[in-house]
Amino acid sequence: MKYSNEKVRRQDRLLTELESRELLEKGEYGFLSMVDENERPYGIPINYVWDGVEAIYLHCAPVGEKLRCIQAHPEVAFCVVGRTHVVSDKFTTGYESVILRGVAHTGLSPEERMQALRLLLSKYSPDDMTVGLKYAEKSFHRTEIVRIDLQEFSGKCKRVR
Repeated sequence: MKYSNEKVRRQDRLLTELESRELLEKGEYGFLSMVDENERPYGIPINYVWDGVEAIYLHCAPVGEKLRCIQAHPEVAFCVVGRTHVVSDKFTTGYESVILRGVAHTGLSPEERMQALRLLLSKYSPDDMTVGLKYAEKSFHRTEIVRIDLQEFSGKCKRVR
């Protein structure tokens, strides 16, 4: 996964690669942007987990709009927004965000799907792993996992005092 801020217009607002990776790791949710089979844009907020290396995982039902979009156009963008702070008297907003581009894959092996569910549980329900794993096994047949192989990412922020 290549970190590149070359295309960011405001070079004075860059996050470092380390800050961007931390936001990617700790972010609560992201926005998945896709193109559907009719060339129309489609985006959704969704929980995710980063594997710490070069992929993020999403979970969903085994049928639906996002899967149709991925089948038609597997290249996607993903945005994670961290802390924000509206500063009304300065007519601005402080923020931090990471934008990623990658290729989405479905039809993963059962082992990879279960590993992704373990990662998701570890991130979102670390105190309930035992119950969560039982639930994941019980609902495994009706759960799809999407892996996005990350090709490049960049980070940006605006710090307002």
